[in-house]
Amino acid sequence: MKKNVLAGQSGGPTAAINASLYGVLEEGTRRSGQVGQVYGMCNGIEGFLKDSIVSLSETLSPRQREILRVTPGAYLGSCRYQLPADLSDPVYPAIFEKLEALSVGYFCYIGGNDSMDTVSKLSAYGSRQGSSIRFVGIPKTIDNDLVCTDHTPGYGSAAKYVASSVREIGLDCAVYRQPAVTIVEIMGRHAGWLTAAGALARKYPGDNPMLICLPEQVFDLEAFGRRLEQALQERPDVVVCVSEGIADAEGRFLCEYGSDAGVDTFGHKMLAGCGKVLEQFVRSRFGIKARSVELNICQRCSGLAASRTDLEEAALAGSFGLSQALEGVTEAMAAFQRTGSSPYEIRCTMEDVSRICNQEKKFPAEWITDGGMDIAEEFLSYALPLIQGEVQRPMENGLPLYLYR
Repeated sequence: MKKNVLAGQSGGPTAAINASLYGVLEEGTRRSGQVGQVYGMCNGIEGFLKDSIVSLSETLSPRQREILRVTPGAYLGSCRYQLPADLSDPVYPAIFEKLEALSVGYFCYIGGNDSMDTVSKLSAYGSRQGSSIRFVGIPKTIDNDLVCTDHTPGYGSAAKYVASSVREIGLDCAVYRQPAVTIVEIMGRHAGWLTAAGALARKYPGDNPMLICLPEQVFDLEAFGRRLEQALQERPDVVVCVSEGIADAEGRFLCEYGSDAGVDTFGHKMLAGCGKVLEQFVRSRFGIKARSVELNICQRCSGLAASRTDLEEAALAGSFGLSQALEGVTEAMAAFQRTGSSPYEIRCTMEDVSRICNQEKKFPAEWITDGGMDIAEEFLSYALPLIQGEVQRPMENGLPLYLYR
C-alpha cells in the first residue's frame, strides 16, 4: 500500500520556505509509485493536532505550484509550538494516532532550530513505538544558524535584501554633507550572519557601512563611541549595521537599556530597539543628526529581493529530504556541504537531527575584525555565491503574483 507524505512549516517565514514545500510536493508527485497523497499541515504541528490539513496533491495545479515556488511567507501557515520533553506526554500518542489514520509514511518538517527539535522528538517517540514512519527535517532560517550545514535556505534571500537595503540607505545618506549617523538594526538574536551581510553593500574600501556589530562580540558602548568618532572624521555620512541581539559584558541586551524586553512562547527575549538606543547615544554624545532604521520583517518577507540560488537550493533541500525518507532515512535533516568555491558547488547530505536541534552556529570569531566592529574578507567569499541570480516571477498589474491559501 502506498503511504502518504505529510509536510509542515514552522517558525518564522522566509522568502524561500515555500520553495522547499514545492520541492517536497514535486518529489512526492515524481515518486507516485511509492507516494499516495502529499498532505500539508496548516499551521504546523499545532494545526495538525486540531486536524487542520489540506491535500496539496489535489488542490494545487501545475501553475499554482510554480507560483508557490516564488511566494514568500509560509503558504501552509506556521506555528511556534514546542512539543513536551517528556515522551510519555499524551500528546505523542495523539499525534501518532492521527498520522496512522492518514496513512502517513513520511513526515517532512520545514523549519529552524525549534522545528528540528520537533523532528527529533517525534523520531524518538516513533522509534520507541516501533513505528515505520520516517521523520526528516528540511532546513529553513534567515539566521543561518543551523549546525551541520554550510548554510540554510532563506539566508541567501534575506542577505540579498539586507545588502541591497544598506546600499540604498547609504546612497540616501550621501545626499547631504552635514555630519549624520544612520543605525540599521538587523535581525539576529545570538548569531550575526544576517547583519554581516551589510558588508556586501560596500563598493570600495571605506564605503558604508563603516561599522558592523554582531552579537558574537561583547558590545562596549564607550568603545563604539570612540570608533564612531573616528569614522566621522573619515566621512560625514556614516552608516552602522547592528544586530538586534548585541549585548554588553554582563549579557544585558542593548535594547534593554531603553525598556524591558518581553519573552516569546519559547522563553526567548523579544528583541527590538537597540537601534533607537544607539540613535539617542549618538545624538547626545556628538550633537549631530542621528536616525535608526529597523529592517524588521522586510528582511524575510521580500520576494522581489529573493536570490535565485537560494530558491533553487530551497527546492533542492525539500526534494532531497523526501527522497531520502523514501529510501529509508529517518531522524535526519537535509544539509548542504560546500564542495567548491570557484565555481561555487554544493552537495546534499542527511545529518543526524538530534545533533542539530537546539544548537546555534555562531558567526566565526576569526571573521570578526576591527575590535568587533567589522567583517573580514573571507565572509564575502562565503556569502556572495548565496545571493546570486534574479527570480523570474509572474506579475499582475505591476505587482508580483503570489499564491494565497
